[in-house]
Amino acid sequence: MIWMSEKDILKRLRDSIVNLDIEGVKQACQDALAQGIPPIKAVTEGMANGMDIVGQKYEAKDYYLAELVMAGEVMKEGMKVLEPYLKDAEVKRLGKVAVGTVQGDLHDIGKNIFATLLEASGFDVIDLGANVTADKFVEVVRDQKPEILGLSALLTITMTELGNVIKELEKADLRNQIKVIVGGAPLTEEYAQKIGADAYAPDAVAGVNICKKWVE
Repeated sequence: MIWMSEKDILKRLRDSIVNLDIEGVKQACQDALAQGIPPIKAVTEGMANGMDIVGQKYEAKDYYLAELVMAGEVMKEGMKVLEPYLKDAEVKRLGKVAVGTVQGDLHDIGKNIFATLLEASGFDVIDLGANVTADKFVEVVRDQKPEILGLSALLTITMTELGNVIKELEKADLRNQIKVIVGGAPLTEEYAQKIGADAYAPDAVAGVNICKKWVE
């Protein structure tokens, strides 16, 4: 391996994410470890910076959904290399987020992208999948105590289920313990406010940015 400065390796880690280069990110992670760069630094000052740039490119419409998904996968591959060397205490997780698509709705692409980007940003994610009942959401909030609940609905006919989940959280006396963010094609800011959600995310990148602000 050619010796490279820490700055150069961190830049390579960042650029590998931006360029969607799986082999590049794995090699850069190995080089970072070989040259004694703390694994947490490789994550926070290398790959995470790359994810930020990908998010900016997505918002500027330079990147589309496919690139967003791919960047999340590249980050995951890099994490696989670094994880054995990351001490639990060393990794400051941002918080815990439970996500799921509401009952009656089997669409999960948007929810999956949101979950992937949350993990890449440093959140612990409880992914409940699609067609999740209000009771299940309540159970997870009560038992696993996430700070944030992400609810997705992609069909107009399942939009009302978002409000139902929030009502059930209120009945269980859990609503004041959690932030609720909602997203999905038919939703609007106005609808999110009407059902009592804390925030509406027009896309996965915006959703992650809202979650980051909440835990800062």
